[in-house]
Amino acid sequence: MTEPGFNLDDLDFDAVYRGTSPLGPRPPWDTGEPQPAVVALADAGEFRGEVLDVGCGPGDNAIFLASRGLRVTGVDGAPTAVEQARRRAGDRGVEVTFEVADATRLDGFTDRFDTVLDSALYHCLDEQARHDYVVALHRATRPGARLHLFCFPDDAPLGLPGSFRVTEANLRETVGRLWTITRLDRTGYVSAATAEELRQAMHQLNPDATDDDMPELDRDDRGRVLLPVWRLTAERTGTAERTGTAERTDTAG
Repeated sequence: MTEPGFNLDDLDFDAVYRGTSPLGPRPPWDTGEPQPAVVALADAGEFRGEVLDVGCGPGDNAIFLASRGLRVTGVDGAPTAVEQARRRAGDRGVEVTFEVADATRLDGFTDRFDTVLDSALYHCLDEQARHDYVVALHRATRPGARLHLFCFPDDAPLGLPGSFRVTEANLRETVGRLWTITRLDRTGYVSAATAEELRQAMHQLNPDATDDDMPELDRDDRGRVLLPVWRLTAERTGTAERTGTAERTDTAG
């Protein structure tokens, strides 16, 4: 369900990465470095085997994980984002595979990955796309794979750029069909934008929003805005089989 006055389908993510969208010259999530929450997961040994960074954007998380010695593939639906990611990896001398791909299908990646990182993609999908996405992730991973997912909660500031807000129940019902959730809590997600820039973007994308819809936001120790996000960890369970053009899911196994 979209927020009042806001249609996410109108946001061209390739234009966002070209700097020609209402969000301005740089995406508010492009910090130029890995998300601290992702670094914390890596420090705790939460990434293993072959890693998929789905919705990788300009690639900073994927490049960081590859610098830790992991074999990483980053995919994004925006060709400009993938071009930027490849350039950043080359500039930093880190080997990462970046490809343009539809996250709700992930064609060509069957039974391949041991860990998945979703750093703020899930909340960009409508409900049908979320179901397709969860099945695609299941198909692209190996038994016992681990999923780390960050997304905006339902009490996040109204009209945040590029997002539908997500309830705890949605995560438990949609992701939980094929993944056993082992952790679901809240943390902060660093924004490259200031609070004022986020407020301006909110008004651009959602004319019905008021300043009250952008409350005072926390900041990290470097003064950067922290947006509230769900932090989910889950283990791959169940089976998903393709029958014709439909997906049949079975969570008994």
